[in-house]
Amino acid sequence: MVTAEELGLTSANVKEQAATSIDPNVERLTGKTGDLGKMLNLDPAWAMNIVIQVGNYGESFQRNLGPLGVERGYNRLWNDGGLMFAPLIR
Repeated sequence: MVTAEELGLTSANVKEQAATSIDPNVERLTGKTGDLGKMLNLDPAWAMNIVIQVGNYGESFQRNLGPLGVERGYNRLWNDGGLMFAPLIR
Protein backbone atom coordinates (compact mmCIF):
# COMPACT_ATOMS: atom_id res chain seq x y z
CA MET A 1 0.00 0.00 0.00
CA VAL A 2 2.90 2.33 0.73
CA THR A 3 4.55 1.44 -2.57
CA ALA A 4 1.30 2.15 -4.38
CA GLU A 5 1.14 5.59 -2.78
CA GLU A 6 4.77 6.27 -3.72
CA LEU A 7 3.98 5.32 -7.33
CA GLY A 8 0.83 7.47 -7.41
CA LEU A 9 -1.50 4.48 -7.69
CA THR A 10 -4.94 4.85 -6.13
CA SER A 11 -8.04 2.69 -6.03
CA ALA A 12 -9.41 4.91 -8.80
CA ASN A 13 -6.50 4.68 -11.23
CA VAL A 14 -4.68 1.41 -10.55
CA LYS A 15 -6.46 -0.60 -13.26
CA GLU A 16 -5.76 2.07 -15.87
CA GLN A 17 -2.12 2.34 -14.79
CA ALA A 18 -1.76 -1.45 -14.88
CA ALA A 19 -2.90 -1.46 -18.49
CA THR A 20 -0.92 1.55 -19.74
CA SER A 21 2.14 2.16 -17.57
CA ILE A 22 5.59 1.22 -18.79
CA ASP A 23 7.18 1.87 -15.38
CA PRO A 24 8.75 -1.45 -14.29
CA ASN A 25 7.79 -0.78 -10.65
CA VAL A 26 4.13 -0.36 -11.61
CA GLU A 27 4.31 -3.46 -13.78
CA ARG A 28 5.71 -5.53 -10.89
CA LEU A 29 3.18 -4.19 -8.37
CA THR A 30 0.24 -4.90 -10.66
CA GLY A 31 1.46 -8.40 -11.55
CA LYS A 32 2.12 -7.59 -15.19
CA THR A 33 5.75 -8.73 -14.87
CA GLY A 34 7.75 -10.73 -12.37
CA ASP A 35 6.70 -13.75 -10.38
CA LEU A 36 6.48 -12.46 -6.82
CA GLY A 37 2.86 -13.58 -6.52
CA LYS A 38 3.80 -17.08 -7.62
CA MET A 39 6.66 -17.20 -5.09
CA LEU A 40 4.18 -16.23 -2.36
CA ASN A 41 1.57 -18.68 -3.66
CA LEU A 42 -0.72 -15.76 -4.51
CA ASP A 43 -2.41 -14.44 -7.61
CA PRO A 44 0.03 -12.39 -9.74
CA ALA A 45 -2.16 -9.30 -9.24
CA TRP A 46 -2.42 -9.69 -5.45
CA ALA A 47 -1.00 -6.24 -4.67
CA MET A 48 -3.16 -4.54 -7.27
CA ASN A 49 -6.22 -6.26 -5.83
CA ILE A 50 -5.41 -4.81 -2.40
CA VAL A 51 -5.15 -1.32 -3.85
CA ILE A 52 -8.42 -1.76 -5.75
CA GLN A 53 -10.26 -2.90 -2.61
CA VAL A 54 -8.80 -0.65 0.13
CA GLY A 55 -6.70 1.94 -1.69
CA ASN A 56 -3.12 2.97 -1.11
CA TYR A 57 -1.76 3.78 2.36
CA GLY A 58 -2.77 7.46 2.16
CA GLU A 59 -6.31 6.64 1.09
CA SER A 60 -6.71 4.13 3.90
CA PHE A 61 -5.23 6.52 6.48
CA GLN A 62 -7.50 9.36 5.37
CA ARG A 63 -10.60 7.19 5.30
CA ASN A 64 -10.04 5.66 8.73
CA LEU A 65 -8.19 8.28 10.76
CA GLY A 66 -8.97 11.51 8.90
CA PRO A 67 -12.51 11.76 10.31
CA LEU A 68 -11.01 11.53 13.81
CA GLY A 69 -8.81 14.54 13.09
CA VAL A 70 -5.59 12.56 13.20
CA GLU A 71 -2.84 14.22 11.17
CA ARG A 72 -0.47 11.99 9.21
CA GLY A 73 2.64 13.57 10.72
CA TYR A 74 5.43 11.00 10.61
CA ASN A 75 3.06 8.66 8.75
CA ARG A 76 3.57 10.73 5.60
CA LEU A 77 5.76 9.35 2.84
CA TRP A 78 9.49 9.83 3.27
CA ASN A 79 9.57 12.25 0.33
CA ASP A 80 6.89 14.36 2.01
CA GLY A 81 8.67 14.74 5.36
CA GLY A 82 7.46 11.53 6.97
CA LEU A 83 9.01 8.19 7.75
CA MET A 84 6.97 5.88 5.54
CA PHE A 85 8.81 4.02 2.79
CA ALA A 86 8.60 0.58 1.30
CA PRO A 87 11.41 -1.65 0.09
CA LEU A 88 11.36 -2.38 -3.63
CA ILE A 89 9.24 -5.30 -4.76
CA ARG A 90 11.53 -7.59 -6.74
